[in-house]
Amino acid sequence: MPPRLNRRGLLGAAAALPALALPTIARAQPRYKPEYKISVVGNRPIALSESAFVWADLVNQRSEARLNFKVYPGSSLVGGDQTRELVAIRQGVIDGAVFSTINISPQVREMNLFSLPFLMPNTAAFDALVGGEVGQALFRSLAARDIEPLAWGENGFREISNSKRAIRAPGDLRGLKIRFAAGAIFSEIYTAMGANPVQMSFADLQPALSTGAVDGQENPVNLFLGFRMDSLAQKHLTLWNYCADAGIVSLSKPVLASLEPRDREIVVEAAREAGQAGNNAARKGLGANGDRSSLDECARRGVEVVDLTPAEKRAFAQATRPVFDKWAATVGADLVRQAEAAIARVG
Repeated sequence: MPPRLNRRGLLGAAAALPALALPTIARAQPRYKPEYKISVVGNRPIALSESAFVWADLVNQRSEARLNFKVYPGSSLVGGDQTRELVAIRQGVIDGAVFSTINISPQVREMNLFSLPFLMPNTAAFDALVGGEVGQALFRSLAARDIEPLAWGENGFREISNSKRAIRAPGDLRGLKIRFAAGAIFSEIYTAMGANPVQMSFADLQPALSTGAVDGQENPVNLFLGFRMDSLAQKHLTLWNYCADAGIVSLSKPVLASLEPRDREIVVEAAREAGQAGNNAARKGLGANGDRSSLDECARRGVEVVDLTPAEKRAFAQATRPVFDKWAATVGADLVRQAEAAIARVG
């Protein structure tokens, strides 16, 4: 017969049970993926790529290796076609992205707001949009597609360069083959000024410039410098701020929901810091606070930089106004009016 336990022995055995279970509970970890795939167009020094890498680095460090965010630059997970990133997240092919609003605007019509020609004159206007009710409304549009937008960033105002001549008036664009990334609105903008627009992925842009397949392109100044477009016959650069490329640090809704609260907080806070890092990269050396280092570098490389006057910009705005009005209806008249009011308040 087994030995009988007295009352004291039973109590002692019961008290020992929680102590035996504690190490198992303490060792339990959330069942996360071995890797979370983050997509972004291009690579450093593109400001959006800067945001993506900063985001991944901060998340990996602060989660103490519970999370492993890996950045796939050049939209490599979608075959280099940055316009497919949004669909890929919804399909579970990738887990997150730092989107360009230009690249997702074919699927999310409201994002064409940032592409309306000459809506935003400067960074103060851009900040007024993303930091207010307009930015919140745009985030809701994206959230309705099972994607969680976590923070705004910026890739910069898109300026125009070409290999033929200085551009100071709409007529100077006549006959030029100009590459654009995505979105029918850009085709219509350049057609309105007599140019020949050519849609092309970023991966194909540099070879096209080097062979003369296109005469020019439109991208932020710091991207122009980072990818040495001056070495691809792009010797004429016009600063016209005709539209801005906003960035959105985003994660799949199911992925975010799968994270423990502490890790969800880490991901969201890191996204906000990453968005700001992109802003800083996009705006560096363009004249704010007296820093003109990027513009000076253009001149050092032999690039003619034309900085349009307000009157010259108005001529371009007038030439493209029919496109603006048409696409304002597509974006949503109420949203555009809200945006114009926000911009007016910051002068």
